[in-house]
Amino acid sequence: MLIEAAVAIGSGVAVHSRSLIAFGADSLIELASSGVVLWRLNVEMRQGREFPESVEHLASRIGGALLFALAAYVIASAALGLWRQEGQEFSGPGLVLTLLAIPIMLVLAKAKIAVADQIGSPALRTDAVESIACAYLSGVVVLGLLTQLLTAWWWVDSITSLAIVLLLVKEGREAWRGEECEAAG
Repeated sequence: MLIEAAVAIGSGVAVHSRSLIAFGADSLIELASSGVVLWRLNVEMRQGREFPESVEHLASRIGGALLFALAAYVIASAALGLWRQEGQEFSGPGLVLTLLAIPIMLVLAKAKIAVADQIGSPALRTDAVESIACAYLSGVVVLGLLTQLLTAWWWVDSITSLAIVLLLVKEGREAWRGEECEAAG
């Protein structure tokens, strides 16, 4: 996840791609969420005590707030790009990264769901949903990058990043409420 975030953000900054930067920032938020899940599992399995639900709820809300902040950044950035009629250059590394992320995230999500069901962990199941959302985000970015490559339309990245906002807000709402997505089942 850290490599994914670094490549996406680095590629996004290099070519001025809002969608790649948003994808990378979402990866950092997912990494933080995974850290909370690992912490919880460590407390429960190795130390033999229950993880406080209040801490898990707070961590979920922080993740949701970060996703809302990212969505606000993407909206402002896309609006500014459209206003100034600024586009981005095509990013080969960004395309390779997002193409690879789709199957990797889906396989990872499937494994997380299987383990979550075995140990009865709603937190791990929710983390699996975030991996599924990452695969969807990857798909949106891939479509945007391919469209930009084939057409060189300056506005494609701003529109693609606005499509990502829909997924970020949905994921943020679920994290804020502590909900699971139906896609995980």
